Amino acid sequence: MTKIVYNACFGGFGLSQKAIRRYAELAGYTIQEVVYEGMQNRTYLDIIDKNGERIWDGDIRRDDPFLVQAVEELGKEASDESALLCITEIPAGTKYRIDEYDGRETVMTEDDYDWKIA
Repeated sequence: MTKIVYNACFGGFGLSQKAIRRYAELAGYTIQEVVYEGMQNRTYLDIIDKNGERIWDGDIRRDDPFLVQAVEELGKEASDESALLCITEIPAGTKYRIDEYDGRETVMTEDDYDWKIA
């Protein structure tokens, strides 16, 4: 079975700062703190890979074992303020995609669609 992380609420996929730190630790990446000044001074965490490239949390493969582990360990604390991250399992080797509507995601497999034949 393969575990896949998805966002189960409207708003959009996003990792909390705690989850970003844990994911980076597991994957052997570094964290760069970035302060955005303006009406609200907020600190964001950028994940920096081994080549020095920034990784956006939305670009992490949803079946990445380090992402899955971070979400399993942290539970609801893995989600940012606009997300509710969950994990589903599908058989290894199954074709899947993540469908999204207003940020809410559903993991879909080939068997979930009613295919028509021309």
